[in-house]
Amino acid sequence: MPMLNPPHHTRVRRLVGNVFDRNSLAGMRASVEQTTHRLLDRFEEELAHGQADFCSLVSEELPVITIGEWLQIPPADYALLRSLTHDQVYTQELFPTPSQLSLSDESTRQLHEYFTSLVNERRRNPGDDPVSSWLRAWDMQEPDREAADEDVYFLTLFMVLAALETTAHVLSSMVRLLLEHPRQLNWLRVHPEQIPDAIEEVLRHDPPIHMISRVAPEDTDLAGATVRKNEMVQIMVGAAHHDPDHFAAPEVFDISRRASHLSFGGGIHYCLGNALARLEAECLLTALLERLPGLRISAPPVWEPRVAFRRLITLPVVRV
Repeated sequence: MPMLNPPHHTRVRRLVGNVFDRNSLAGMRASVEQTTHRLLDRFEEELAHGQADFCSLVSEELPVITIGEWLQIPPADYALLRSLTHDQVYTQELFPTPSQLSLSDESTRQLHEYFTSLVNERRRNPGDDPVSSWLRAWDMQEPDREAADEDVYFLTLFMVLAALETTAHVLSSMVRLLLEHPRQLNWLRVHPEQIPDAIEEVLRHDPPIHMISRVAPEDTDLAGATVRKNEMVQIMVGAAHHDPDHFAAPEVFDISRRASHLSFGGGIHYCLGNALARLEAECLLTALLERLPGLRISAPPVWEPRVAFRRLITLPVVRV
């Protein structure tokens, strides 16, 4: 969907609708909170024995469980989808290596197989899940059944890819930055109403996607450079968020900043799942502030060596 332009993009977006509107999120909140506390129970158990990895125990788990339950995907498949998603995004890097492209190609093949099968199964046995709803919506607009199934396949795949990799980073980055700034973390404990502002500053300071690709719908002059129709433009969001012409002391992490950001894109391509990502971050940070004082980073975090999609591989934490 991010690569589509009107009128195709308009048609798809209209058929999808606002999948995470206020009512939908209200219905999902209790489940997200329950999952959060279950994951933190396990995290606390590990902390009781010493160092625990926040990424593998919490931030990698919450997004896949949340989107998996929403799409009604079998829990036994969560680990596979998470692994395939990590490998698939290499193809969206600026300069992927041959080995990374090979990993991405294989994961893309397996994801195609998985979600094609899922769409076919929901076609045979429709239910009250989003995939079945999308199939019904497309059938009303698209007389070609194969074309409708293909559109729903791409949408389902996109929702999973977008929900897992980006949200996991937001959650891990949020915890890393606040543990690195204990005064701001302690201030949040006294002022939990400012949790949404803290999440927005995390999104500005270290967005999950540092490079967004867009395709020009027509010849365009962009800051003195000519972009031809159908040429791809790479928007360096990570750099834009640290532009001193737009942000005072942009390198400083400041949860009172209340600055705007481009982490969810903009315009017609504004992220469909932005509200869900914010909900997961809010539920997690609220629970951490209530349950786990005294956390500190116990060893240097390890990053995936990527440019476009940020990913913390490990975030070792202890409780003192």
